[in-house]
This record gives sequence, structure tokens and C-alpha cells, in this order.
Amino acid sequence: MHAASRLVTGPFDEAVIRETASQLRAQLSGPPTFCLAFVTPDYAEKASDFLELVRIYGQVPTLIGCTGSGLVGSSKEQEEGSGFSLLLVSLPGVTAKAFPFDQNMIESSPDPEYWHAQTHLKAADTKAWLVFLNPFSINVEAWLKQWNQAYAHVPIFGGYAGGFPGEPEAWVLCNDRVISGGVALALEGDIAVHAVVSQGCKPIGEPLTVTRADRNVLFTLGSRPAYEVLSDVYKELSDAEREQAKGHLFAGLAVSEYLEEYKRGDFLVRNIIGADRESGAVAINAVPRVGQTLQYQLRDSRVANDELQRLLREEAANFSPTPYAGLLCTCHGRGRSLFGDANHDAGLIDQVFPGLPVAGLFANVQIGPVGDRSFAHGYTASLALFAPTKKAI
Repeated sequence: MHAASRLVTGPFDEAVIRETASQLRAQLSGPPTFCLAFVTPDYAEKASDFLELVRIYGQVPTLIGCTGSGLVGSSKEQEEGSGFSLLLVSLPGVTAKAFPFDQNMIESSPDPEYWHAQTHLKAADTKAWLVFLNPFSINVEAWLKQWNQAYAHVPIFGGYAGGFPGEPEAWVLCNDRVISGGVALALEGDIAVHAVVSQGCKPIGEPLTVTRADRNVLFTLGSRPAYEVLSDVYKELSDAEREQAKGHLFAGLAVSEYLEEYKRGDFLVRNIIGADRESGAVAINAVPRVGQTLQYQLRDSRVANDELQRLLREEAANFSPTPYAGLLCTCHGRGRSLFGDANHDAGLIDQVFPGLPVAGLFANVQIGPVGDRSFAHGYTASLALFAPTKKAI
């Protein structure tokens, strides 16, 4: 076996952690290449002990991960309570290098060469990056813009670390220590990392050009007040859709201006955080630019289910052999609150890839590629599938 994973529920217990790491190591056919580790925030005060136990008893040379209030494992999701999720991966011919970074480095970066010098890696050296960030200490959009330039066409997967509800603190894990910023893991060599990024929203109304905006406030779309467009779109919904739309309307910003026709998956979904009938303005959780295409979106559990299932089956049709393992970062807005039942996203992955070792977390923001660039997403399931480089079409 090239990978093994386990989701364990319960508070910190040295014996349980030691036994879990030892058992996962024993399942592998060779020495671990890297480990992904996710813990609930109550583990933070003993994070150093946790990391030491996993690295010693799992014989792990390189480890990254973070805290999250919800965890993901193979076929299972834990949205509440204490626990940890581990994925150990053993891939001969693959090198994994962990690189911690902080906000000072982001602010010091003058060009892509800065990051090449810091990591000792260029885009051609890297198959993918796995990244976890503390949102309270990192300007993620600024970092992501720089990283997309420095590592053009290299996919980035990951998400925000999470903490206790209502508290501005989160923890990122790198090898044997807890860091305050972010960590990126470069995967090199005989590995292919495939993306399944499912947003779960359907476009409503028509795509329109942003014609006036100020920071995060939309004033006009196609020269019409943004509020008026939103009101008209709402009126065009069916009665069932209007009921469904309560709290589930969003703005979608097109990831490309060069598409002849826009469809699901072509937008970055962002929250609508305010609207004013008198001024005609709509405030969103993003900074739209004049000339960008925007289309309002409706979150829909059926659409989310069908889209993730379709994307997984399309990806499965291209694999030979099946992938070794997966990393899933899914949104707190999914899970039971969207689907009504537990284990939805992890369960669908297990249906399409039975027994696939998976680890991950529920993150407020998920990172994953769309086309040849990576983005910060909301309400998305972002899945990285690790596979051998040979791929049958």
C-alpha cells in the first residue's frame, strides 16, 4: 500500500495517537514520504507532543497540517467534537519538501524570483503545492497572487486553519512545530496531482459586466443598479427556489473573461454581505474590478451533489491505476447544513474510489485550481488526488 489514513474521534490521548501512527506506518509498503495531519483546536495546547508522537511512531520525515473545527477521513466527516485525522503516504521516486512562510515574506517579495530563492524551487521543479494558512496572520489573496506568478500552472491545494468559534486564533503544523503563518509542501518526482473542485452553486439570471464598483461594493452591472439586478433575478425564481434562496444567494465572479459561454464552475463564489435599495449597491466579500463578469448564484444541495458526483466520475474514468490517496478541504457551509446528512462529500469520494485513503478538514476557505490558476474558494469541496504520473485516457 502506498497510503493509509484514519480519522480518530476523542480528546488528546498519547496511547491512541502512538498506536494510530504505528498502525498506519505498518500498513505501508515502504517508508513514509510525507504525512498530512489535522487536529481539532483543543489539541493545540499539546500540539508539540502530538507531532512528536506521529513523527516518531509513524516514522514520518515530513509533516504538514493544521487545526480545524471539523475533520475529514476516508468515507467519514466529523463536524463537531474532538479528534485528529492522519494520512501517511509512501511514494518511491517522490520528494516532499515543507516550506514555512509568514506575512513579512509576502510583504518583502518584489517578484517571483524571491520565492524561487526562498524555496530553492522553480515552477518546473514542482508537480503541486499543498498549503495550509493561518487566516489571522496571512494576507491570503496577496500570497496567492504571488504564488500563482512564481509557480504558474502548478496546482495549489489546501485551506484555512480553523480555531475555536469566535476566537481569532488558529494553528498551522510543520514537521515538529506549530507556526503562526503558513506552510507549503512541494511534491516533486513521480507523482501526478489531479484536481476535483466542486462549488455546488448554480448561476441564476444573466452574466453581466461590472460597470461601476468601489472596493467591495458593486454599484452597477451592465449599467443597471446591482441591487435592481439582484431583485429582478430573485423575482424570476420559482416559489421553491425563492424559499431555498433565503441566506443562499451569492455573487459569482468569472475566473476568465475569454469564455464565450459561462456555466457552473466558471465563477468564484463569494458572499453577499449587504444590499441597499436606495443607492442600488450590493456589497460582496471580494473586490470586483470594472470589466469583470459577474453572475448571481444560488446554493443548491442537489446541484452540489450532482456536480461533485459528476466530477469524481469523470476523473475516475481517466485513472489507470486508481489514485493512491486524497486530500479533501471542504466548506463549513456544506456537510449536514447543506445536505441534511453526515459524510456527504467524503462518502461520495468513497463511492467512486472505494477504500481510498483520505484526510482533510472543514475550512472556511478552500484553495484549489480552476483552469491553470489556483484560487481561494467558498462553499467548495476541493479535492487533490495523488496518483502515479502514468495516466490512461
